[in-house]
This record gives sequence, structure tokens and C-alpha cells, in this order.
Amino acid sequence: QVQLVESGGGLVQAGGSLRLSCAASGGTFSGYAMGWFRQAPGKEREFVAAVSWNGGREYYADSVKGRFTISRDNAKNTMYLQMNSLKPDDTAVYTCATERSGRTYSTTSYYYNALNYNYWGQGTQVTVSS
Repeated sequence: QVQLVESGGGLVQAGGSLRLSCAASGGTFSGYAMGWFRQAPGKEREFVAAVSWNGGREYYADSVKGRFTISRDNAKNTMYLQMNSLKPDDTAVYTCATERSGRTYSTTSYYYNALNYNYWGQGTQVTVSS
């Protein structure tokens, strides 16, 4: 059974930092891209960032570019999201997911679509106070 477990969320002040982790088990996902999404109450789920299967390519939503950094460690079957310069608008439940195709795409737009992911974690809460 595939399981993705996020950790590292919490409460921080604006301008602070957090590092999220996503640990995968029940399968090997080294051949697939992985991504982060977030959803705040009353809002649509939105793409945050994605990383290719080997960590060689990174994709970011414009809202987080320059502040967040995505990475992965395939030996640990774990993905990370380093979040710096956090803003109150970053407050949301952050969820990790595995991409379904096993291919690497050249544009960020592909990774925006949640339908391109097949396995999802339960999410971790990030709250940024002003």
C-alpha cells in the first residue's frame, strides 16, 4: 500500500521559515516526479512546486518562486520543501503527491494540474501569522 506522510508544518511569524518533508513508503517513486500542493479554507487547491524524478528540474508557482525550494532524496524516498520569507497568504494545508506519468516535462504548466498526480498524502498545516 502506497503511503505519503508529510511533516514539518507549524506556526510561524511572517518572514519566518519552515521545511516540510514528504516520506513515501509502499513503493519506489524515484522514477516519478513529485510535487507539493496547498489548500486554504474556502479556496481551491493550488500547485506550489514540483521536482523531477532525479531532482534535476524544479518547477514553481509564481507565488512562491524565489522563496521556496523543492528537493528530493531518492535514497530516502523523501521530498522536501524549504519555505522562506513566509507570508500570511501561505497559510494552508500542504499536501505532497507523486506524479503519474514517469516522464519529465519542460514546462511548469503540466505540474499545475492535480490530475497528473496519483498518490496523495494527508497534508500538514502551515500557519503564518502577521
